[in-house]
Amino acid sequence: MRDYYLGIDWGGTRMKLGAVTPDAEFLAQEIINSPRSTPIDLVVEGLLDRTQAFIDQIGQPPLGIGLGLTGPVDPELGVVLLPGKVSGLEQYPIVPRFKQRFGLPVLAQNDGVLSIYAEKYAGHARQLNWAVAVTIGTGIGSGVMLDGNILQDPAFMFGSQLGHLVMNAANDQLCLTGARGTGEMICSATALVLAVRSGLERGIPSTLSERYLSDPKSIDFRSVIEQGVEKGDPLCLDELRRWSRNVGWLLVNAVHAYSPQAIILSGGATLAAKFFLADVQAHVNQHIFRYPPGQGVPILISDLAEQAGVLGAAMFVKTFSRRYH
Repeated sequence: MRDYYLGIDWGGTRMKLGAVTPDAEFLAQEIINSPRSTPIDLVVEGLLDRTQAFIDQIGQPPLGIGLGLTGPVDPELGVVLLPGKVSGLEQYPIVPRFKQRFGLPVLAQNDGVLSIYAEKYAGHARQLNWAVAVTIGTGIGSGVMLDGNILQDPAFMFGSQLGHLVMNAANDQLCLTGARGTGEMICSATALVLAVRSGLERGIPSTLSERYLSDPKSIDFRSVIEQGVEKGDPLCLDELRRWSRNVGWLLVNAVHAYSPQAIILSGGATLAAKFFLADVQAHVNQHIFRYPPGQGVPILISDLAEQAGVLGAAMFVKTFSRRYH
C-alpha cells in the first residue's frame, strides 16, 4: 500500500474524504451528507467514526490529516471566526479532537486557501509562482500564491478575503462582515440568483415566471442558466451580463492586489463558464493597470472540480505538518 495523506473537505451540505498520495494522486474517496440541526459534538463524533472507517477500509493509517473549513482558521484549533455554513464550529477544538482520536499530525485551513494548494500541486498553478484561485459558489472564496509561497498571517486571513473586498458601498446587500456591496454580495452564484428572483418578484416577464410563482426558492443557479440563459431569456441574460461585469471588477482587484500570472476559477458557477468567461476575460484585460501595457492575465477554469478541497487539505498537511509538530 502506498503512503497517503487524508484530506477532509467540510462543506455546508457535504463532507468529502480522500486518500491522497504525496504526489497528489487519489487512492480512495468518499462523500457523506453534512448533518443539519445536530449538536456540533455529535457531528464531530460522527465524522471521527466515518474517518476511522475510511482509514480501516484503506488498510493503513495516513501520514497526516488535513481539514478544510469555512472562515478564518487556526491550523491547530479550527474555525476561529465567522463559521458561515457550519453552526457551532466557531472556536470548536476540532483539530485537538482529531489528534486525540488518531494520534497523527492534524492541521486545518480555510477552504478557499486550500484551493490554491490544490492548484499548486495538481492543477493550473503547477508551473506558476504567482497565482490567485477564486471559488465562486454560494459565496466567494480565494487563495493566493506569491513568489511560490502560500502565506499564513497572524490573523489567519491572508489571501482568503477577496470576497470581502468592498466593491460598491452603495449596494444594499449586507455582508456578514457588516459591510455592504462586498464581492461576495454581488459576485457569488447566490448573487446572480437573488438578482433574477428580484426581477421576477417585480413581475418582469421571463421563462422562469411560472416556476417562480409556484415556488420562488426553486429558482437556483442551475435553473437561471438552463431555463433562462440557454433559452435566451432577456431577464436572465441581462442579470448575467451585470453579474459578469461585477465578477470582472473583482478579478481586476485581484490582479492589482496580487499581480498573478493567472487567475484560476472553481466552484459551482464555473459549470456555466461558457456563458460568461469570455466577457470576464475581456473586462479584466481591458481594465487592469499592469506592465507591460496591453498584456492580459489568463483566467482559467480549474480541472480539479469537486476534488480541490480534499486535495488541497491533503497537500496542506503534507507541507506544514513538520512545522507544527
